[in-house]
Amino acid sequence: MIAVALVSLQRDFDVDVTTVTWVITSFYLASAAGQPLMGRLADRFGPRRLFLFGMVVVAIACALTPFSGSFLAVCLGRVALAIGTATAFPSAIAMLGPLSASSGVQTPRLLGRIQIANTSGAAIGPVLGGALVTFLGWQAIFWINVPLAALTFFGVWLFAPRDAARDKVPLRRTLAESDIPGILLFVATLTSLLVFLLDLHPVPLWWLLPLASAAGGLFAWRELRTAHPFLDLRLLAANRRLLMIYLSFAIFNVVYYSAFFGLPQYLQTHGGYTAGVAGLLMFPLAAVTIVVTPLAARSIGSAGLRPTLLAGAGALVVGAALLAVAAATTAPWVVLLLTAALGIPYCVVSLSMNQALYSAARPEDSGVAAGIFQTSRYVGAIVATTVLGLLFSGGTTSSSWLTAVCVATGLAVVHLALLTFVRPRRGPATAETAAG
Repeated sequence: MIAVALVSLQRDFDVDVTTVTWVITSFYLASAAGQPLMGRLADRFGPRRLFLFGMVVVAIACALTPFSGSFLAVCLGRVALAIGTATAFPSAIAMLGPLSASSGVQTPRLLGRIQIANTSGAAIGPVLGGALVTFLGWQAIFWINVPLAALTFFGVWLFAPRDAARDKVPLRRTLAESDIPGILLFVATLTSLLVFLLDLHPVPLWWLLPLASAAGGLFAWRELRTAHPFLDLRLLAANRRLLMIYLSFAIFNVVYYSAFFGLPQYLQTHGGYTAGVAGLLMFPLAAVTIVVTPLAARSIGSAGLRPTLLAGAGALVVGAALLAVAAATTAPWVVLLLTAALGIPYCVVSLSMNQALYSAARPEDSGVAAGIFQTSRYVGAIVATTVLGLLFSGGTTSSSWLTAVCVATGLAVVHLALLTFVRPRRGPATAETAAG
């Protein structure tokens, strides 16, 4: 929902385009840091218990954030929201085993349902957010999460499997095994780089570059030596195929989020659309994936993972390039076709990359590999919002939009080139998982 609220936040708090991107970046920084930590907490304290706690955090954060008197307070509210929602995915994944055993539904099929739910939420978000911002203001996109969090809380309370008994582990040991120093160094590295890039004008803050280098060096040193790393660099060094998948997935998300966050801003500031209409025009970008997902799964099972992945990456190049048409016209029917054209490769590549991940990772590394996969998604989103902030700093015009499209298209070409080096290791298993 935040995608269609950026213009309203920028106007109400009198901040520039570069500054308003922090409302997105802060969320993804907190998410990138919080997901692995929440995964460990779910193992220690129980996924159901952690999920319920997360929904309480979401409800409190979203009830208070609309009363923020400053833009900084809104960003802090988004950080709290990210921490609360970071409990959901690892907790849900941890509950799949008991759910599968009690329902008789295979785990791959449950994973597919989670992906459909995720896609449906992405489709509804801009539409619902646009309507709320238009009629009630940006505050409503936080307030709506209070009843949604309550609904989720009671749904999990009533229907999720009970947590199994666990040995009591001291909180100090849990924190020690969560690599808090590594998380802080990771956030410090990214934050210092982002502040430097977003504050190039009028005078660059040059002192941030050595700070980022020092934090990055300490982060790498820490991760290579700790027994429980936040980001397992040793796993990446030992599995080049997996490293290539992470890099490709991060670049893919730069392309996708450049459109997902950039197009609503462009439609509102340049096209003159209200937030509600802009949200409706974004609907096909995610909605089309609900239809295409089963077709993509069948393609992986019949044609194979690699051909499907390469076809999706090629379609991503075409879809990104077509966004240049919006520089000439933002007629509603044109925007609907453009967002639908980009939604098709989003679905195919997302599903294929997930399957490529599990074909490249060793079974004993699957949990850690999935965590790093999510981190690469967040890094891609952060890079996308940073690039948009830089390109739109001089105004959201047809010229700046065309530049953003050129950057996205170029990255889509790089993404396609990198995928030529990605070869699945266990073809039959991958096809079977995709079909599920």
